[in-house]
Amino acid sequence: MRKRSLTLFSDGNLFRRENTLYFENAQGRKPLAVEGIYDIYVYGHVNISSQALHFLAQKGITVHFFNHYGHYDGSFYPREKLHSGDLVIKQAEHYIDREKRLTLAKLFVKGSALNMEKNLKRWKVADGFSELLGELFEELGSARKITEVMNVEARIRQEYYTRWDNALPEGFKIVKRTRRPPENEMNALISFLNSRLYATVVSELYNTQLVPTVSYLHEPGERRFSLALDLSEIFKPVIVDRIATRLVKQGIIRKEHFKGELNGVLLTKEGMEVVLKAYNEELGRSVKHPGLKKNVTKQRLIRLEAYKLIKHLVGVNEYEPLVAWF
Repeated sequence: MRKRSLTLFSDGNLFRRENTLYFENAQGRKPLAVEGIYDIYVYGHVNISSQALHFLAQKGITVHFFNHYGHYDGSFYPREKLHSGDLVIKQAEHYIDREKRLTLAKLFVKGSALNMEKNLKRWKVADGFSELLGELFEELGSARKITEVMNVEARIRQEYYTRWDNALPEGFKIVKRTRRPPENEMNALISFLNSRLYATVVSELYNTQLVPTVSYLHEPGERRFSLALDLSEIFKPVIVDRIATRLVKQGIIRKEHFKGELNGVLLTKEGMEVVLKAYNEELGRSVKHPGLKKNVTKQRLIRLEAYKLIKHLVGVNEYEPLVAWF
């Protein structure tokens, strides 16, 4: 049985009775085939019993919580079963050693930027971006501090957003990237998808030997899985940005899927459902992997990226970020 992500939009109760997991809401009680669940995303007001959490922990199922506005709140992250002491040491060593950390941080930025370039060429709005990227990559190469790396990354992204806007229909321009709260519809759509991608990467990291709180581009923090932020940078352009562009250009997402709230703009519940349908379909799509010589889903590419990072940390292969061929 292929495991799938479960999204809970409605309010209700998640509980365990004997060896069965149930979700109960106003429409009734529904048994859930726990063996077929990969991870769970909670958008509604859901009460989860301690027995249900014990059951989910036994099965190694992560649960991600989002607030009423679709913003990520946190995750139930079961006790890790795969961690390797040697890898934990190597991972920390690559953070503590400035040169090793800088190498990885720069690679995350470079991979993300090259995927942005792929998008702009795909949308035929890449005017001058490649030349500019060459100049910024030179500056990136000479950076000696993480703050300098982040500064280059921010400038690349600003140039990217400016050109991306030229590929978007009127009424769905980014104009300026704003987050909490997003100030227009396109910013709301990007933020919502970024939040979901981050949680997806957290789930993939749980199924590897990596410690999700030790990162290189982003500073490790006590309350976030910062390595998921690092890896998300690679996949935002090829997953989030492509989905967002397709949804607005094809008229699948419309103005009525948004509402004004919190002095900003947010997706309605119906809007969230439309976006997540497209997101799940995209993650489930297969592409021919040039290295493995077989088809893999786009979600699987995230796990494979984590495996590449592991090989770098233990000295088997130098890490090369994914640059989309699809």
